[in-house]
Formats: sequence, structure tokens, C-alpha cells
Amino acid sequence: MDIASSTISPLGGQLKHSWERIAEQKRQTELAKIPSEWVLAPAVVAEAKKLPSLTDPPFIESLLDPETCRITALDATELLQQMGSGKLAAVQVVTAFCKRAAIAHQVTQNLLEIGFDIAIRRAKELDEYFEANDQLVGPLHGLPFTLKDQFHVKGLETSMGYVGWVNTFEGLKGTNKERNFESELIREFNMLGAVVIGKVLCTNDTCLSSGTRARHTLYWADARTMNTVMTDNSGTEYMGEGVMQALRGSVFGIGTDIGGSVSMPASYNGIFSLKPSNGRISMKGVAGPSPGQQIMPAVAGIMGVSIATIRLVLKSLLSTEPWLSDPYLVPIPWRETEEHHAESGKPGEPYRPAFGIMENDGVVTPHPPVQRALKAVKDALSKRGHKMVPWEPPSNLESEAIHGQIARGDGCADVWEVLRLSGEPEVHEIKGLFDVDGPRDPLPLLKYQEIVAHMKDYRNRYQEYWMSMAEKSGNGKPVDAFISPVTVTAGLLPDKFFYGGYLSCVNVLDLPAVVVPVLFADKSIDEVDENFQPVSAIDKTNMDAYDAEAYHGSPTAVLVVGRRLCEEKVLSLAQMVVEALHGDRPGSDS
Repeated sequence: MDIASSTISPLGGQLKHSWERIAEQKRQTELAKIPSEWVLAPAVVAEAKKLPSLTDPPFIESLLDPETCRITALDATELLQQMGSGKLAAVQVVTAFCKRAAIAHQVTQNLLEIGFDIAIRRAKELDEYFEANDQLVGPLHGLPFTLKDQFHVKGLETSMGYVGWVNTFEGLKGTNKERNFESELIREFNMLGAVVIGKVLCTNDTCLSSGTRARHTLYWADARTMNTVMTDNSGTEYMGEGVMQALRGSVFGIGTDIGGSVSMPASYNGIFSLKPSNGRISMKGVAGPSPGQQIMPAVAGIMGVSIATIRLVLKSLLSTEPWLSDPYLVPIPWRETEEHHAESGKPGEPYRPAFGIMENDGVVTPHPPVQRALKAVKDALSKRGHKMVPWEPPSNLESEAIHGQIARGDGCADVWEVLRLSGEPEVHEIKGLFDVDGPRDPLPLLKYQEIVAHMKDYRNRYQEYWMSMAEKSGNGKPVDAFISPVTVTAGLLPDKFFYGGYLSCVNVLDLPAVVVPVLFADKSIDEVDENFQPVSAIDKTNMDAYDAEAYHGSPTAVLVVGRRLCEEKVLSLAQMVVEALHGDRPGSDS
């Protein structure tokens, strides 16, 4: 079939609009990059769509050969050891993950850009270097990774899901940057030996609303990608990299976060993530909405199946001294002493970190599975002798108000203009961001400054509260981190997301946060307390939306939040949570 002249929608019927034809052509172009021997029969894809879960039983493994399963089951450290000893070649590793990612993509539709051919060529170069020098290129040698489609990679396009950006450089033509420009973070990964194999689903109408969709995937009738556990319930921008990691389509993933787009997909797919403070990981040369908004900028975060993998990636990135290339980064190298501070203390007296615990912020009550996850963590840490301090800081209602006005203070004019490039309409989830005939008026400068002043005051009061917890921690020091829900739900049902306060405070305060998977929702025990009394209308709306049957089997996680710019320490503390839950056995964090 001549793709360029195709007018048939994969959903059936004629494509009436030019933007639909561009989207379909793009979809077909990416599918054509999958080697024919990796292409699934339509019946297999249809079977996957009917499954309640892609991970239990492991559907992807049933479609792969034993050697691919063996390689893709190894964690980052094991892969590096085997490549360093010559037992595995980079080409073997990269090809295995490309194959697995291709299978995962066909049943979940979460890759916007496929770079398997580029990745395998790079792997061959790494093997040639190893053969000539008997050493790895760097600490991430041959590790395949995927990332959100906001990062520019040479040889691949960056569309962010905008049809108007297809075959352009951020909507512009003739710049000589199309497929020929790379973000700073990609340059660092190239130095370290990591290999990009593809770019995952990004929001269609920028990362502004939970439940938004990448329109030019156009796979299912609702154009949504699937959650690995609940294949019919979630499908949003929040699933792209989360799905890829849960299905082991790459060793680690990179996302961006301004309101939860790293933490939420990790939570809903049962994997780990780190959302760092601004200034630790480079965002130089990254496409995104509102590029001039620097009061609460988006940050790049890391996702993976273990804390050890996330630690390896962050430590490796900092070893490149990225602050020499990006003036917005703080010159803080990896701090081993900071990482181990949580485990050290006075001679002869083991230091026991204290944790704040926010089981309910007094605004919206988490659903029963989330309540059970918080209790499990609280009990596990308490049994290990950690002081658990009730966490009642300045209200999340304040952070919600601050977050929304800063993130959308420009009226989302840039989003509107990008949609006009192709004529595609906004998806219904974000219609409320605009007036009928255009973007809303931006906030006046003096009003914007008033909101920023509120943010500064909120941060000061939160800091004062944190320091005041020294008298309750049991060790004379402020609590080392606090633990809270990631969101109030155990999964993301379409149009059922009503409150983001537990995450908005993390972005407003610019704090590092680690998602730790805890348990799975269980309809037989996760019931609404018969004595539940909502404290507000939104609290009632949220709990009324709880459906034990719909959420059954969904991964449920908690958020471990540390002090600003203390990523090393919060990773160590998150590992303590994992060990408290599962014991100290090797691999207990995966």
C-alpha cells in the first residue's frame, strides 16, 4: 500500500482531514521500522487487547524466544558484568531489547519513534571499541534505554504527539535541525555508552492534563495506549514509559515531570522512579511547553525496575560534569557520603532515620488500596525501629492553587498555536484549558508575581515545619524524608482523576521524590470504610468514583520525598523502605 496516499483510518472509514492523513502516514512509517520477523499477527494483537493484564501471566514472554527472555530479564548490573567479561556483546543486548520493545509496542502502542536500526549500529560500534580496547566505553555501555518524545535524538523525529510537528523541528521547517539535533542529555548518554532504542508516548496536547492522549498513534478506537495491568482502563501520557519499563522493553527510561508525569506512570505500572530537584539532570535542548517558564520548570526523571538501576543512571550522568555544558545545573557531583548518611551515626550507635507519614492530607482521602499500601509501609518501617511521625505540613490545597496558576499562567497559548499548525482539534480532556475560539488571556505580570510570592512563602513555611519535626523524630534531627500517596487512586481510570495535591506539592517545593511499589489492589479486601465521611465535595466525588472491581490487580505505590537537591539520600532511604517491606535479600528492590 502506498502510505502517502492512504486515506483509510486504522479504526475504519475514510480519513477526512489532512491532519488525520499525516498522522496515519506517521503511524505507518514507524510500524515499517519493525523487522518483519518481529511483526505480530493481527490475531495476537487482538488477543492482547482482550487480556486483563499483560504482566500476569507474562504475555510478552510467551511471544519471545528463550534467549531474548534471558537477556531482557537481567538487570543493568548483570548486563554490564556480562558485556564487560565478553559473555554478551552489546549487539546481543540491544537487539534483544529492541525485539522486546517491538513486541511491547505492538500490543500497547506506546512508541512514537522507533530507532532500532540506529541502536543496533551504535551497538556494533561499542563492540568494536570493546574488542580493540578490552574495556567498556563507559558505565552505561550497551544499556538500551527509551525516553519521552521531548528529547531530540539525531536520526529520530521529535513530535511530542503534535501532528503539526511531524516532519519539522518543533513546528519549523528548513532549520537544518530536523533529525539532526540532540539534547544535552542525549550527548551525555552517548558519552556513557547508553543506547537509545526509541521514544515513547507523550501527551498530545502537551503535558498539562492527566488523561491526555497522543493522537497520531491512532491504534485503538479511543487512541489510548494501555496500562500493563489494566489493559482497558488507563491509556494516557502517563503510561508510555511506565508501560515500557514494566514490560522490560528497555533497561531504563527517561521522562519529564512538572506535575507527576514521572511519578504517576511508575506508580500505575509497578516500577520505581526518581523525580529529582531542578538542577541535577539537564533539560538543555529539550522540547516542551512554556519554555520561558522557569519558576517551576519541568525536570527530567529516571524510571526503572529497581532503585539500583536508577542510582546507576544518576551517578553516571553526574560523572560527566553536566554543569559545564548546562548553566542551569548545580555543580554537585555524586555524593557517596550523602547516600550513606542515612545508614551511619555516632560510633556504636546505629542511626535510625525517622520518616514523616502522610496517610491523608485532610483534603482528599486516598482510595482503600492506597490506604493499605501506606499502612504496610508504616508498619514495616516501625518494626525496624524507625520513628514514624504524622506529617501535617502546610496544606496541599495551597500547592494545588500555586501549581495550576504557574503551569498554565500563560493561557496555554503555545499549545493552541501548535494545534493550529495542522488543524487538529484539542482532545476533550483539555478543552477546559481554552476559550471557545482561542487560548485564555495570560495572567497579568503583577498577578503572576503575587503567585510567585505565595510560592516563596509556602516554601518557607514548609521548611520551617520540616525543621520543627526535630522535636518529634526521636533522634534530635528533622525527619529524613516523608512518605505519602503518589495519587489518591491505585490506577487511572479515564476521566476519573480529580485531585493531584499529593504530587503538586513536590513540584511546587522542588523536592526529590522516589516511587516505591508496595502491593496490588485487591477487590476482596480493599473496601471503603463504612464510617467514611467526606470532608469536602471533591473528597466525596473521589471516593464515589472508587470501583473495587475496576481497580483490582492494579499496582499501588507510595512516594518517598526528601530534602531539596538530596537525591542520593532519598534513594538510600527509599531502598530502606524496600528492604523493610521485602527483607534484605538480594534483588529485593526489583
